[in-house]
This record gives sequence, C-alpha cells and structure tokens, in this order.
Amino acid sequence: MGMFDQIKDAMKMRSEAKRIEAEIKKISCEYANGGITVIARGDMTIERISVSPEAYDEVKKDKPQRFETMLLNVVNGALKKVRETTQQMMLKSMQQGGELSSLFGK
Repeated sequence: MGMFDQIKDAMKMRSEAKRIEAEIKKISCEYANGGITVIARGDMTIERISVSPEAYDEVKKDKPQRFETMLLNVVNGALKKVRETTQQMMLKSMQQGGELSSLFGK
C-alpha cells in the first residue's frame, strides 16, 4: 500500500470517526427510580434531572443521605444505560462494515 493510499484510508477513518461521534451525541437515555429521573447523553453528560415531591420528602424527613444515595444510583444507572447503548451502536457499525471496522481486523 502506497503512501497516498494510507493517507486516503486515514482520511476515510477520520470521516467515519466523526460520523460516529455525531451519532453518539444524538443518543439519549432515561433512567428513573424512587421518584428521580435522569436523562444522560451519549457524550456522557447529564441532560436533565427531575425529582418528584415524594423524593424531596426524604430530605425533609432528615434523610439527606438516603436522597443522595438514590440520586447517585439514578445518575450512575443513566450513564451505564447510555454507555451500553453507545457500545451497541459501535458494535453494530463495525459489524456492518463501517470504515472503522478495518481497524479491528474486519
């Protein structure tokens, strides 16, 4: 493979990586438990956190640690869900013969 072909392949892989990155940014997953709902994005950022009045009652009952634990678990659940969704999308892309699949011997 000549130098020109290697540059051409690198440009294709870069283009495919940017396309995948754009698709990942579109991913949004919701996770809810105990009156707390979190929406996480594919870029591992939190889009929204909603807390029901019932969940706030935990804090009012002098149980802030329980509320904090619930919040932490829901945030981690949303991030885990979005990570799994992202991994599935990447795997599907590689199985369909995307440009990046050549990096992994496909």
